[in-house]
Amino acid sequence: MTRAQQTISLALLVTSLYLSLYLGLIPLPAVVQDEIIPVLPFWFLVTFGAWLLFRLGWGMLTFKDTPKAYAELMEEIKLAKADLRVRGVDVD
Repeated sequence: MTRAQQTISLALLVTSLYLSLYLGLIPLPAVVQDEIIPVLPFWFLVTFGAWLLFRLGWGMLTFKDTPKAYAELMEEIKLAKADLRVRGVDVD
């Protein structure tokens, strides 16, 4: 099974479970059914966004820990600045 098939299968499973909860096919207490289940998609989006921001921040925080990538990026920045100077752009 390819990665795309796994992702689609998981998405269908989660969607089916959520719809069964939302439509009341799985019995839950009234408070949960009326107040929690309708906001689960928004909660998921906020949680997913926070996780992505954390991963981005952690990657930026630990970027210097990969000296080879850091040196490569610094070299590319120097080349770009030199190219822009040749074209008459003030970069500093």
